[in-house]
Amino acid sequence: MGVLTALAILAGLILVHEAGHFFAATWQGIRVSGFSIGFGPALIERRRRGVLFALRAIPLGGFVAFPDDDEESAIPADDPDLMGNRPLAQRALVIAAGVIANLLLAWSVLLAQGLVLGIPSGFSTTPGVVVAAVQAGQAAAASGLRPGDRIVAVDGAPLAGGQDAVMALVERIKDAPGRTLRLQADRNGATVTLPLTPAASGGIGRIGAQLQPNGNEAYRAPKGPLEPIRQANHDFALLTVRTVEGFGTLLTHFGETASQVSGPVKIVEMGASLASQGGSSLFLYTALISINLAVLNALPLPLLDGGQFLLLLLEGVRGRPLPDRFQMAFMQSGFVFLVGLSLVLIVKDTSQLPVIQQLLSR
Repeated sequence: MGVLTALAILAGLILVHEAGHFFAATWQGIRVSGFSIGFGPALIERRRRGVLFALRAIPLGGFVAFPDDDEESAIPADDPDLMGNRPLAQRALVIAAGVIANLLLAWSVLLAQGLVLGIPSGFSTTPGVVVAAVQAGQAAAASGLRPGDRIVAVDGAPLAGGQDAVMALVERIKDAPGRTLRLQADRNGATVTLPLTPAASGGIGRIGAQLQPNGNEAYRAPKGPLEPIRQANHDFALLTVRTVEGFGTLLTHFGETASQVSGPVKIVEMGASLASQGGSSLFLYTALISINLAVLNALPLPLLDGGQFLLLLLEGVRGRPLPDRFQMAFMQSGFVFLVGLSLVLIVKDTSQLPVIQQLLSR
């Protein structure tokens, strides 16, 4: 059930992203020929008002198609309602609308959290930090940490509870690259002692584990109608800044952080785990993944919105579009890169699933 919930959330986020492009185009009277969720052969397709709506076999994204891209289109090339014949500002809005839609959705989800659950007022906790997930081949896995372990002390110093305990442990790990920390953890009622040596990544210690507070978030009723909005603004800004910083670290320290990149399988696994917890977890998961999709699509890479925006910017500087052969090469290289990267991440993440690890260890 948790997996289905996570898949539904991901599909919804992709739908919202593509709907942003679609409605930005149709609102301006720009012709649209197709709206697809997924790639590859169509599983379900319906044509409405000249637009082919399709659900496709490979669930790795989606796209909005325009008659400009169809060599067999019967629409004259000089039709003023074709995307390529519209002013740069209108085309820029269509390209940016997917990112804007995901950001607006993330903010709306955080606002809904405040309206439905209330305002966070701390954790109802017992001491310790829970290990939610462990990446195979990383320092946490090498130390013997397992999902579900509750870390209660580091080098003999007890951990408190709540988010403060998580932040304190994260700082200890960051400050100890290459240095062994002795962890005490509660595992199904038994105490285990584990030596943990964080790997050095840009001078910062990393262990390849997902940590979370031991307990449940407590909420209170809002003190007026504006407090949920202020809380949503705060959480949205915090999640966006951390996401941008994460992508920045990946780009500047790619060799050291590439192993931490997750694909769709890992994202679904994380979502399934959070779905089983219920409460605020799914709100935060939805908002965080939506922001990640927005930031990822804003990168100036081929096939992504940022790559399209880059071509549009170059067209504005030159005063005319780039040669077709250059645009085609740009897009084809991006397709090969993104499909190849997706396949690598799917294989990597699938091989790290607990059920696969158990099969391999037999």
